Amino acid sequence: MKLLPIASAACFAALMFVATDALADPAGEWRVSDGTATVRIRKCGAAYCGFVASTSTPAGKDEKNPDPAKRNRSVLGIETLINMRPAGENLWAGTTYNAEDGQMYSAKMSMQGEQSLKIEGCAPGGACGSEVWSRVR
Repeated sequence: MKLLPIASAACFAALMFVATDALADPAGEWRVSDGTATVRIRKCGAAYCGFVASTSTPAGKDEKNPDPAKRNRSVLGIETLINMRPAGENLWAGTTYNAEDGQMYSAKMSMQGEQSLKIEGCAPGGACGSEVWSRVR
């Protein structure tokens, strides 16, 4: 009979871990996989959005933006994760903007734990890639 309380405590702890993991929230500041920038993700209405918060080198300009009027703006503060809406459990889908090539991509993001966020992007035509970001705060 002494195993019952121990088993109950273990089950409770497991449930708490699962519940905490299911409630993971992508809001916060994240370091991109190559360490060159951080992105601050926040709620934007019913969706999430992300903005460049810092860069490891002096911030450049958005020179490859298809809109000539935006090519002289700093990359700091530009929206890189756009309209990321719930698309399943622990999954959000929307669009991402890549200032390195001035292109928009379909995107998905999913928490890989409290400290890791997987970002996936696909170009028109199907070429896809992904990276894992780490939580700064």
